[in-house]
Amino acid sequence: MSDLHVFPASASPPAAVAELAHQVDSDGGAVLCAFQEPIGHKWHLFALLPAALVKPTPFQRDLSPAHTKRMAEVMKKLARYTEPIVAVRAESGEYWTPNGNHRRAVAVKLGAETIPAIVIPDLAVAYQILALNTEKVHNLRDKALEVIRMYRGMLAANPRAAEKSFAFEFERPHFATLGLIYDKQARFSGAVYAPLLSRVDKFLNEPLEDAFEQRAQRAAQVERADELLNDLIASAKKRGLTHPYLKNYIVARCNPLTRARKNVPSCKTTLDGMCRALEQFDLSKIHFGEVRTAAAIAAATVPEA
Repeated sequence: MSDLHVFPASASPPAAVAELAHQVDSDGGAVLCAFQEPIGHKWHLFALLPAALVKPTPFQRDLSPAHTKRMAEVMKKLARYTEPIVAVRAESGEYWTPNGNHRRAVAVKLGAETIPAIVIPDLAVAYQILALNTEKVHNLRDKALEVIRMYRGMLAANPRAAEKSFAFEFERPHFATLGLIYDKQARFSGAVYAPLLSRVDKFLNEPLEDAFEQRAQRAAQVERADELLNDLIASAKKRGLTHPYLKNYIVARCNPLTRARKNVPSCKTTLDGMCRALEQFDLSKIHFGEVRTAAAIAAATVPEA
């Protein structure tokens, strides 16, 4: 586009950026300028995109009703839209946003026909969702679900790529393992197992199509442990033993690792050991003074994701 405003004025954007600007214009949007961002000096577009074409990335978490409601109240009070989203143009012609779905949804609800956006000519950015998403702090469930959805997308697109090559996008290997369980059990207590998994669950060198099978096996081991744990909790309740931290306490007692251990066993060996310990766990040895103390210590400590 010959009339494309460029910053810095002395620079010349690559052909891919000019082509993206043309596509935005053809899609009914308006490109305000092309610019080099200040860190890596990569070219981006600042544009107004047709709201109807802006969508969340397919693997993104669901909208939070409470967060959406609060954001709508704030936007109504301010009577203005202040934060551009990040977007990439998908092959479908839609503009995927990895970090602005709540803003998009609220703006559309309030009648916006266009969405201000930083449009990046690199589809890979759509998969860097955990690093980019600053709208709402992710909890473990959100992270795990987004990672496993992303994992499946990568698997379909490039099954021979090594899992380890996506370490930045997936952030932590156990997010994928737990995501397989959260995908089936929305109320799964994944945070109970995260401290242990964060020590033994590693990214794999195998291609995604093979690594996914290993992820499924690890998830099955965690599910087995969770079944044993839930049986123990049910038995404890029958005895009148209840405490919000009881699950964490039992898992900590059945953890085969020690903090000082230098040679950490494999993920499979560790999970097998925990399952054996859960099978043999004696509820009569629970001292609730210890449970309360452990809960107090945990509340004062930032948990490892």
